[in-house]
Amino acid sequence: MEEKRYVVGLGEALWDVLPEGKKLGGAPANFAYHAGLFLGQENALAVSALGEDKLGDETIASLEEHGLHYLMPRVPYDTGTVQVQLDSKGVPTYDIMEKVAWDNIPFTPEMEEVARHCRAVCFGSLAQRNAVSRRNIYRFLDATPDDCLKIFDINLRQQFYTKEVIQESLTRCDILKINDEEIETVARMFGYSGLNMENIAWLLLGKYGLQMVVLTCGTKGSYVFTPGKLSFQATPKVEVADTVGAGDSFTGAFCAAILKGLPMEEAHKLAVEVSAYVCTQNGAMPTLPKELLNRI
Repeated sequence: MEEKRYVVGLGEALWDVLPEGKKLGGAPANFAYHAGLFLGQENALAVSALGEDKLGDETIASLEEHGLHYLMPRVPYDTGTVQVQLDSKGVPTYDIMEKVAWDNIPFTPEMEEVARHCRAVCFGSLAQRNAVSRRNIYRFLDATPDDCLKIFDINLRQQFYTKEVIQESLTRCDILKINDEEIETVARMFGYSGLNMENIAWLLLGKYGLQMVVLTCGTKGSYVFTPGKLSFQATPKVEVADTVGAGDSFTGAFCAAILKGLPMEEAHKLAVEVSAYVCTQNGAMPTLPKELLNRI
């Protein structure tokens, strides 16, 4: 019998507290959900930590409602929240609460077992803001098999990143996913300011020996850089309901397509279309139409 292999979203588990109410957020769960739609939800897993509180119970209920498998030990800290304020033009600002459960992700025997059977893992910089989670994220990555695909979805938020964390993560990943604002921030930190975005992406690809750099530029399109090859896809024009989770759905679909052996250009096209569809729906975890799911 073939051994079970997991696709894992690893990092923060939190609730976005908006003026109209709260919604479950966090890139790892969104990534795992969308990868699981293509690969089978029994193979996808969100890994984080939750508080021993009502919000932790609500997180589990919400994950189960979406059919998403999870490994989230309960720890003696509050479940994570983000206070979202909207200005008069509806532009949000975020206040990500600190010293919460996902800052203290443990490395349990169950997590080590999942890591050893991991087919792909997506992690970011936000969950590395505290030394406890950072250390245990690295332990998880180090326990994965040699053929595990490691995706660093950089996800720069507020002041919760350092040059050291970004460099360390780049040395541990196979694929970097970054957006146009983030690549400019990284360029300033690394002293690449004189270069344009494409040249910075090529530079990071070569310097860190990456398989791919995925650069998303909102409505201006997206790029996938691989050694010797570049793919560009225009962003489809759609009626936007909200953009929550669109980037995570892109990463989840792209990862699933690559694991299923689709050529890079086809994987890129599918990821763009999935992300565009998610923008037309409310929330980060909609059901996808069959015509998209049948592409893999």
